[in-house]
Amino acid sequence: MSETPLPGAGDAGQPDFDEMTRDIAEVPAVEVIVTVAVNLMSAAAVKLGLTEEGDKYKDLDEARKLVTALAGLLDASATEISSFHAAPLRDGLKSLQLAFREASIVPDERGQGPGEKYTGPIYG
Repeated sequence: MSETPLPGAGDAGQPDFDEMTRDIAEVPAVEVIVTVAVNLMSAAAVKLGLTEEGDKYKDLDEARKLVTALAGLLDASATEISSFHAAPLRDGLKSLQLAFREASIVPDERGQGPGEKYTGPIYG
C-alpha cells in the first residue's frame, strides 16, 4: 500500500519548497509587510502580559526586542506602504511602547525606550 503525500509536501513528507515559493510569489509586498508587523505586535503583546494569560508569558526583555523590531520595520517601510496600512500599525506600536513604559519597574529615559530610536520619544 503506497502512501499519498500530504498537499504541499515533497518526498518523505518534506515541504515542497517550489510550491511554497509559488504561493509567496503571489502575495503583494504590502501584505507581507503588514502580516509581519501584525505578528510582531501580537508577540509583543504576549510578552508584555497584555493577553488573557496576563503575566504567565510576560518577559520585558523579549518585549523590548519585538517592539524595537516592529518600530524598525515600520520606519523602513513607511514610504513603501500607504498611510491606510501604516496609520493603524503606528497606533499599535505607540500603544505597545506606552504599555512597555507602564510595565517597566525602572522606566527608560525619554527617547531610550523600545523602538524610540525610530519613532522618537513617546509621550502618553
